[in-house]
Amino acid sequence: EIHSGKEWKSVTLTPKFYVALTGTSSLISGLIFIFEWWYFQKYGTSFIEQVSVSHLRPLIGGVENSPPVPGFSANNGENETNRQSLSECKVWRNPLNLFRGAEYSRYTWVTGKEPLTYYDMNLSAQDHQTFFTCDTDSLRPSDTVMQKAWRERNPQARIKAAYQALELDNDCATAYVLLAEEEATTIIHAEKYFKQALKAGETVYRKSQHCHPQNSQHEAQLRRDTNVLVYVKRRLAMCARKLGRIKEAVKMMRDLMKEFPLLSMLNIHENLLEALLELQAYADVQAVLAKYDDISLPKSAAICYTAALLKARAVSDRFSPEAASRRGLSTAEINAVEAIHRAVEFNPHVPKYLLEMKSLILPPEHILKRGDSEAVAYAFFHLQHWKRIEGALNLLHCTWEGTFRMIPYPLEKGHLFYPYPSCTETADRELLPTFHDVSVYPQKELPFFIHFTAGLCSFSAMLAVLTHQFPELMVIFAKAVSIVSSPGLA
Repeated sequence: EIHSGKEWKSVTLTPKFYVALTGTSSLISGLIFIFEWWYFQKYGTSFIEQVSVSHLRPLIGGVENSPPVPGFSANNGENETNRQSLSECKVWRNPLNLFRGAEYSRYTWVTGKEPLTYYDMNLSAQDHQTFFTCDTDSLRPSDTVMQKAWRERNPQARIKAAYQALELDNDCATAYVLLAEEEATTIIHAEKYFKQALKAGETVYRKSQHCHPQNSQHEAQLRRDTNVLVYVKRRLAMCARKLGRIKEAVKMMRDLMKEFPLLSMLNIHENLLEALLELQAYADVQAVLAKYDDISLPKSAAICYTAALLKARAVSDRFSPEAASRRGLSTAEINAVEAIHRAVEFNPHVPKYLLEMKSLILPPEHILKRGDSEAVAYAFFHLQHWKRIEGALNLLHCTWEGTFRMIPYPLEKGHLFYPYPSCTETADRELLPTFHDVSVYPQKELPFFIHFTAGLCSFSAMLAVLTHQFPELMVIFAKAVSIVSSPGLA
């Protein structure tokens, strides 16, 4: 009933109206649920919740001003948080990154998929400009051309510019580097280019060393020429490793680390570890770990999981979970399990790739430590080493999930490392291709609004079905509800 003027008008609502109303409500809530689910899967958060927090709370004055703590500046606290966040989300060059032309491009030709994201390739372009250019490039025409080449987005334009630089100077090392990385379609072809780059790079490096003027420009040029030489020698060692000349690769890496000991931030020791594991030279691997698995040095999945692999090797061939539960763990087994727990805490994404619970993809050119990108890069090269040691994967399978009992709140407090950074998922989605299902840790619970919209959709759909099947009863029920909810109109 509707009151108009001085008279009451009676309006009769048919069952079809109630069916349409509840059906429309179910459809709308279902669409909202589908969108919320898609948004959560893609971005890891609720769209409604994000809009509410970002836009609605400030409008209704929901920002709380907490009183300042004596002796603590709020601004300083924010700065410290921001600084920690930035350091946690720092992206590193993948020490074992593949060759664009000989490996990544071949994958694209076969599958039609792009293994590298635009963000990843853009980071590489920035790296190349940092490593291979300097302020004195204008003094040499070939370097000027290469400076523009590293900024080119089109691969064919970069290759064309490299040939132009070689026409101007046949000893342009960076031009050979670009051709080795992007034009060469096989490792053998790439190695030939790198050998030419080495010859040219050593000549330029010696000239820079013996150049008398000691000024900022000379220092920048020497640093650039050093970067080129180190890069070329490292890539040559990686070519030797890929072509099966493992001992030669190990020697080249050791010589490079001795010649340039201050360039440890390039993580050449990770290339060395992988090559030594291929040789099964486990004593040499342990010696490298003794130097680089130090509390004062930054960790990586390669360091932590290789240490765990060596500990597991001592016991894995005779490890049995049933026997261990009966007699307890021996000291060596305890050490192995603790090493696995340490590795899993550092990067919890790795075990699923090693145990082949998730499919591998080609590793990106850049990785985020403790993230899924680092896990992919590590497992891609080291899965074979775990398989080679009898029982190692079985020991990992039996023990890795026990790590999570020690760190029930990994985002708030760690056991052996800092709390797990919350920014890894966002950064990994930028580094890894869209066809890869990014691993998320810790697993996020479904937001309230997804549960709410799912319930609303189900409830309204049920009402629509009941109204369609029992129209008279539902009309009486609707009238009773309206009377109860609006007693003033009764």
